[in-house]
Amino acid sequence: MQTPKRVFDLLEFQRNHCPQTATFAQKAGGEWKMFSTAESLDIIAALAWGLHTAGVREGDRIANVTETNRAEWYFIDCAVMYVGAVHLPIYPNISSGEFEFILSDSEATWIFVSSDRLYQVIAPLQAKLPALRHIYTYDPVKGVKQWTQLTATGREGLRNRDNQTILEKIKAKVGPGDLATLIYTSGTTGTPKGVMLSHSNLMMTCLASAAIIQRTSPERALSFLPLCHIYERTLINVYVYLGISVFFAQNLTTVGKDLRATQPNVFATVPRILEKIYEKFLAKGSHLSGMQRAIYFWALQLARQFEPEAPVSWLRRLELAVADRLIYFRWRKALGGRIHAIISGSAALQPGLARVFWAARMPVYEGYGPTEASPVISANCPMRGRYKIGTVGPVISGGEVKIASDGEILYRGPNVMMGYYHRPEQTAEAIDADGWLHTGDVGEFDGIFLKVTDRKKEIFKTSGGKYIAPQQVENSMKESKFIAQIMVVGENRKFPAALIVPAFQAVVDHFQQRGVFLHSQREIVANPEVNALIESEIRRLNDHFGHYSQIKKFVLLHEEWSLDSGELTPTLKLKRRELLKKYAREIEFLYAGDEQSADPLQFANDEPFPNVTNVR
Repeated sequence: MQTPKRVFDLLEFQRNHCPQTATFAQKAGGEWKMFSTAESLDIIAALAWGLHTAGVREGDRIANVTETNRAEWYFIDCAVMYVGAVHLPIYPNISSGEFEFILSDSEATWIFVSSDRLYQVIAPLQAKLPALRHIYTYDPVKGVKQWTQLTATGREGLRNRDNQTILEKIKAKVGPGDLATLIYTSGTTGTPKGVMLSHSNLMMTCLASAAIIQRTSPERALSFLPLCHIYERTLINVYVYLGISVFFAQNLTTVGKDLRATQPNVFATVPRILEKIYEKFLAKGSHLSGMQRAIYFWALQLARQFEPEAPVSWLRRLELAVADRLIYFRWRKALGGRIHAIISGSAALQPGLARVFWAARMPVYEGYGPTEASPVISANCPMRGRYKIGTVGPVISGGEVKIASDGEILYRGPNVMMGYYHRPEQTAEAIDADGWLHTGDVGEFDGIFLKVTDRKKEIFKTSGGKYIAPQQVENSMKESKFIAQIMVVGENRKFPAALIVPAFQAVVDHFQQRGVFLHSQREIVANPEVNALIESEIRRLNDHFGHYSQIKKFVLLHEEWSLDSGELTPTLKLKRRELLKKYAREIEFLYAGDEQSADPLQFANDEPFPNVTNVR
């Protein structure tokens, strides 16, 4: 078979070149259930014919929502495309109103939901959505149609060779330039827009990414980032193309256990999850004492200074070998023990964090690209001279980047979206007449390596006219082991300030070593010594920036920001608008007494005042 040109060609390519006994695997009844290449193809064909028999036709939008990554999602993805329909994946944790908007805007005719919980969210909306005709579930739900009914009908129908011929003709009509999927952006700002991606868009990034991942020689991958996001979805396509077995994690809370159980060679992640793994490394060291503790943190400090490909003295090689034998091998074991590559994307990764994993022989390859680029523009590659910590790597083959006069990253290539669904004006704003996609990100080149420095729309100006790039400051501050989450504020104010969620366990361990015992998160953020500790960390890290960009005040918050509580997008980026609304009182108090705009009367209520600390 020639190089795949449509998404559903990938599994057939695998069958012809490297058939697997475990193309996909997932936990069911306490055991790992495997789906071979042949079995997966049979299920997809049966489901496709079941959909066709039930009336799904070319161009129909078929929605799909699952709370955890499952093989059923991939089967639906391919089956929908087999019949020329458009797959509409949706995040499971959005509000009822957001579901209604997306299903209405896309004019979805069918929806698959993984659970009874999701069914209970979607079913009441059906009366408001005249286009939505059918709801099917993955799991059995009493009184509701299940996806297996379609596969059963389809399997029976395909016993007839004439129907097999008809299905092959339907598939053959699907062209590389046809619309394959409609993905609504997560909506960090404004109303979500449906990004239209063709088969050729998706295949360009799949094949370009495969050329990179193939160099790590993986045999098994663990998948836990949401399949509805184009990032993880692209990697699933890559894994299928390369014949890598995909094991689906049970959920985000079991990732550590699933890594150890499946022992994958590769997984994709976002920086926040790597930060949490690193925090566990820190916590492990904090519970040691005496010489063991000293050795542990010596090894950790050594790792934070590691630089791939840099010249290394014999003494440093010896130190790394000793650290590996004593400490780093334990970190590898905690992640399964067989990691060849970790792929990081969706947000900026702290260079110091990347070095820790590299030193432990678990290299992290950071990449970059928005959904509108399907979603890869650049990526670090496991080839000498093609990776550099602190960058998002060289531009992928077939694409080109230029930096606009205002610093915006512009991209042009075959993976640029077809446009926004039903939004020609916004499409014209995003893609100019010369075909350049305006990413909204600000960046620069370091030789062949692209660096993303901030979001164009998130850069703000202080009242003194100085521009602040908040992500740069935030990323630097998170180098502190005591700072878990941070958002820099200060638009139209005199100076930058920050909302900070401490790394609670690291703080507790730090003070416990000094005989101070902290019991609750509220107690931690109210403690003057904790505030003094965070202040000293900010003072230290402020030195990386000019005076006007330095954080002058901060307030500690006792609740971690999360997807469920609405402060993070499904890919764990900050929802800045939501945070500004939620913490409007705390932000005003940061500037109270420093700016005439702050009215002290607004704080005269029964709530405790935020514990604001000045950075001296």
